[in-house]
Amino acid sequence: MQSRSTPPTRAGGRPRSAEADTAILEATRQALVDLGWTKLTLGDVATRAGVAKTTLYRRWAGKSELVVDAVAELFDELELPDSGSLAADIEGVVLQFAALLGRPETKTALMAVVAESTTDEPLRERIRASIVDRQKRLVLTGRARAQARGELPVEPDAASAAATADLIFDVIAGAVVHRALVSAEPVDGEWARRFTLLILGGLSAVSGRGPDG
Repeated sequence: MQSRSTPPTRAGGRPRSAEADTAILEATRQALVDLGWTKLTLGDVATRAGVAKTTLYRRWAGKSELVVDAVAELFDELELPDSGSLAADIEGVVLQFAALLGRPETKTALMAVVAESTTDEPLRERIRASIVDRQKRLVLTGRARAQARGELPVEPDAASAAATADLIFDVIAGAVVHRALVSAEPVDGEWARRFTLLILGGLSAVSGRGPDG
């Protein structure tokens, strides 16, 4: 996960204020909940954050980039629990992810930037880099733990390992986002358990092993 302990340095050499960044991103999320995507402006965010509008423009080119960073900060809160088994780890992160998606600021921001990105390739790339690629750390961590416990085999090469990690992430993230935000169905313990069984069967197949190992 990215460390926020050292603020980035601007071109002039003076570090950015971590406090200002935090206030701006929090204000962005709250403005999204209160106003929605269409009515949100950088001026409103600046007022809520207690900073000059020029401060926002020095950091973000526009509203889309700002909102992506605001929601990316929420996703950085996700952690993979070390529960002692792959099944328990998957169930834990699925429930944690669903709880995050249930928060009004996450739901509003994510749906808004995804909609905007359908006609904005740079924005799509920013979403991929700031949210998707950063959260693949959860898959890499969980797979490494499972391999150390002997629950999963080690892939034969780096390309195979990367392809499998991408597939795992796409399946888990896609299913939870669809159920929570598109179908608006509950992601509860029973659903997480059944989904995990499906994932484990798929992992066995991808690894070339039968469902019983």
